[in-house]
Amino acid sequence: MTEIKTIYGRLQQELGVEIKPAPDEWDRLYNVDFYIQVGEKYIGLQIKPITYEQTPEIYRWKEWLGKTHKKFKENYGGKVFVVFSIKRDNKKEIYNPEVIEEIREEIERIKAR
Repeated sequence: MTEIKTIYGRLQQELGVEIKPAPDEWDRLYNVDFYIQVGEKYIGLQIKPITYEQTPEIYRWKEWLGKTHKKFKENYGGKVFVVFSIKRDNKKEIYNPEVIEEIREEIERIKAR
């Protein structure tokens, strides 16, 4: 839980938006842990801790989650982003920091509609 709070706190700070915990139903149906509301639409966030040994398996996570994330976008208008966290030097970090810019672009895309 601390790991998730650290990662989602950093995302909130970097993006300058409020990030809220997703309802349990969203977690079960869409694999969404948190969300960002943009107007009447929502962007989903899935935070997955990984270890170095799991790194080659990231594509499998994305593939497996892809189906539920597609349904989320159809129902709520925004993409779901998987944020991988990793522990380095006893600190929790975002393993795929490029996701921050991708989320920012999705926020702008939704705002422009």
